[in-house]
Amino acid sequence: MALYRSHVLVCGGTGCNSSKSDMIRQRFEEKIIEMGLDKEVQVISTGCFGLCEEGPIVVIYPEGAFYSRMKIDRVDRIVEEHLFKGRIVKEYLYEESLDKDKLKSLNEVDFYSKQKRVALRNCGVINPEDISEYIARDGYLALGKVLTEMTPVDVIQVMKDSGLRGRGGGGFHTGLKWGFAAPNQADQKYVICNADEGDPGAFMDRSVLEGDPHAVLEAMAIAGYAIGATKGFIYVRAEYPIAVKRLEIAIGQAKEMGLLGKNIFDSGFDFEIEIRLGAGAFVCGEETALIASIEGQRGMPRNKPPFPAIKGLFGKPTIINNVETLANVPQIIINGADWFRSFGSEKSPGTKVFALGGKINNTGLVEIPMGTTLREVIYDIGGGCPNGKAFKAVQTGGPSGGCITADYIDTKIDFDTLTDLGSMMGSGGMIVMDEDNCMVDIARFFLEFTVEESCGKCTPCREGTKRMLEILDLITQGKATLEDLDKLEKLAINIKNTALCGLGQTAPNPVLSTMRYFREEYEAHVLEKRCPAGVCKSLLSYYITEDCRGCTKCAKQCPVNCIEGSVKKLHIIDQDKCIKCGACMEACPFDSIIIK
Repeated sequence: MALYRSHVLVCGGTGCNSSKSDMIRQRFEEKIIEMGLDKEVQVISTGCFGLCEEGPIVVIYPEGAFYSRMKIDRVDRIVEEHLFKGRIVKEYLYEESLDKDKLKSLNEVDFYSKQKRVALRNCGVINPEDISEYIARDGYLALGKVLTEMTPVDVIQVMKDSGLRGRGGGGFHTGLKWGFAAPNQADQKYVICNADEGDPGAFMDRSVLEGDPHAVLEAMAIAGYAIGATKGFIYVRAEYPIAVKRLEIAIGQAKEMGLLGKNIFDSGFDFEIEIRLGAGAFVCGEETALIASIEGQRGMPRNKPPFPAIKGLFGKPTIINNVETLANVPQIIINGADWFRSFGSEKSPGTKVFALGGKINNTGLVEIPMGTTLREVIYDIGGGCPNGKAFKAVQTGGPSGGCITADYIDTKIDFDTLTDLGSMMGSGGMIVMDEDNCMVDIARFFLEFTVEESCGKCTPCREGTKRMLEILDLITQGKATLEDLDKLEKLAINIKNTALCGLGQTAPNPVLSTMRYFREEYEAHVLEKRCPAGVCKSLLSYYITEDCRGCTKCAKQCPVNCIEGSVKKLHIIDQDKCIKCGACMEACPFDSIIIK
């Protein structure tokens, strides 16, 4: 194996790839060959580094130079100056990584300093398409340990002792789930990895699969050994082509090295894994709907019990864990349950990965110890809201979660605390909102998504969420009454208590949480016919102030000719004709048009 003096790590995750990181990598390779450095410098495509706001990202070792917002036309200079002459190109570095001309390590940068990477430990570090790099980072050591030193009962006990809870939604204890499936006798058992990540703004599972696919494969094999299963399925969205490709490569490499397939580590244990592609139905994130989809049926949930651990895929005992949950398993086996419990909180040990998005400066992927406060995530890691805007709320748990307001900014993040506040952990989406967001509109957005994604099997979800959306539409249009607000709240509670599956039961959460914390905004829409945030279009009115110079630019841009007035005279907007498109405000050079 060749030894290189320098390694150029180029982010190959979906986000950076969409910003031409693949072309950046290719240009690095071409320029390095041109400069005769190909025997000394290796270019590696990695998974996500996490700081998506600064992508595409390139990190060069051994110096650890963190180049951000890379462009193709910057590559040649970096090769010529940094890789050839040994002079770091400081103006291309991520600003936070430089302190008085001295490079910081990634762990010293604010975005990373409060993170602890367990599930993401290899993302942005290794080439996910090279099994040897995973093995060099203790890959498959955990599988070897359980197959040669531990009984299935031992493995399940370690998982119970670790306190690992499912990172995909409800936070059920992983060890208990495995323990329920293990005693059940059957000619076949199954392990399923749920990679059907459907929450708007969530990309945690995708990033793990793209950056560290072998961790998931190894964990599935460990789970199979623990419960007596010999077959596994990864149910992944077809919209994740990079993740699917890397999973296919990883499965092929693991089979070739005897780490999947027959008689793994000469232990007599067999385990095979297949990929199943989902078509993007949000409801298939629910375990029984997912099972139906793998079986070739329409993805619709069923009543429980029986639970999948007793009667799951093809009627056989099955355990289902999501990607992030599984990514923790090998590290728990290697380091022990006490190690995992040494960070996080008592009832929620370990870490949690969040996709940080919305009105936040540092959008990206973060992994924090449970018990970290919202303030630390939003301000210390996320860098606060752009343009100095005030933080207003954060939506956790996607369409199934709820809003947490600025009053609870010092709340410690764990499963139970978020539930107490009317939200939930969910898979890990964290959408930040500032003072310019309308909370009624936010609730309407998430409910609209749920209505679209409902499978239609049960009446509360199929019909009830539509009626809720209709009321929210009336509110945002200024046509609702206080009676409608009461009706909306009662309907939400009834759906929460009577829907068949988790999708329907949690669909009202965004509405209930915003009504709980932002009741005054709902009432302003209803009583004053006013949107305090100036978002709801039907409740806005454009007015021309006395500052108007009569330049006529606004009238020329108006698509419905609703602005009257002669040259150098004050213009007037006909409110009956105005469609509230905002074209006049954009055209006015004197800022003389306001919204009320």
